[in-house]
Amino acid sequence: MSFLRVSRLVTIERHIAEEQEFHPSATGEYSRLLRDLTLALRIIARDVRRAGLNDVLGITDSMNVHGETVKKLDEFANEVIFRAMDHGGHLCVMASEESEGIIKIPDEYAKGKYVLLFDPLDGSSNIDVNTTIGTIFSIYRRLDPQSTEDGDERDVLQPGYKQVAAGYACYGSATTLVYTSGHGVDVFTYDQTIGDFLLTHEKVRMPKQGKIYSVNEGNYALWSDGMKRYVDHLKKQEQGKPYSLRYIGTAVADIHRTLHYGGIFMYPADSKYPNGKLRLLYELNPLAMIIEQAGGRATDGMNRILDIIPTDIHQRAQAFMGSELDVLEAELFVNGHDS
Repeated sequence: MSFLRVSRLVTIERHIAEEQEFHPSATGEYSRLLRDLTLALRIIARDVRRAGLNDVLGITDSMNVHGETVKKLDEFANEVIFRAMDHGGHLCVMASEESEGIIKIPDEYAKGKYVLLFDPLDGSSNIDVNTTIGTIFSIYRRLDPQSTEDGDERDVLQPGYKQVAAGYACYGSATTLVYTSGHGVDVFTYDQTIGDFLLTHEKVRMPKQGKIYSVNEGNYALWSDGMKRYVDHLKKQEQGKPYSLRYIGTAVADIHRTLHYGGIFMYPADSKYPNGKLRLLYELNPLAMIIEQAGGRATDGMNRILDIIPTDIHQRAQAFMGSELDVLEAELFVNGHDS
């Protein structure tokens, strides 16, 4: 089976340049923004591979805004993205899952027309055991495109359907970059020998229905009755069942598998996290855009994730993402319409 799923050899920069044809008024600013971002991803990928040798595994003495101990590599990844993106003149403001408030662009640098939101290192609980981790990012236009002043929280608190682009990098057996700007989903793989991302899967489409479900079933006792019934249903020996459980505990890794094989990824609300656990701005919106662009469905059990109006930069929500038919079935159970 061939690794490549493309008809031509294309780098990420060439791909982004070609996509400018969809936007006749493009100035090249967005392309330069993506160039700076992919540089940050290459640096993080390098240090993830060398983590055990660089003494960046383990924890720091600090806590992030969510009360979680910050891993050393989290701290490093957060700093790398900030330093790669703060001076290019493309951004007016940033926000990170690891930072309490918005991240302003330093005064000495120009302020651009884009907003960057990111989770610098998703799956950090897996760092020490060499399991796949990743970086998630989301790009918006600022609310006032003519402004050259600092962006503010209003620029950050935009619904997901306004994203200009979204993507994630997976740092595993290979470093892959999954990216969409609203024209389908493309997958790039980092080639260390030439130092660039090459297109390896173009215009990925998800199956309408899969055979895999992904959820932290250790929380079963904390779920709603509808959620319990749905997972029990997936395990029954009946036509098309049972589904296989696959759960890594890194959202980008579980979503990446779901993107290619179909099925459903879930992080439902429970009695411990009544509003869900995953963060809307830094995880759910970019992942939902990718899933939808690949023909899938992404909701909070009732509403399209990309339509949720955020009210807080660290807002949480529950999530059901994956193959369209699987997510629709999950919604019936969660809302008590399965009988």
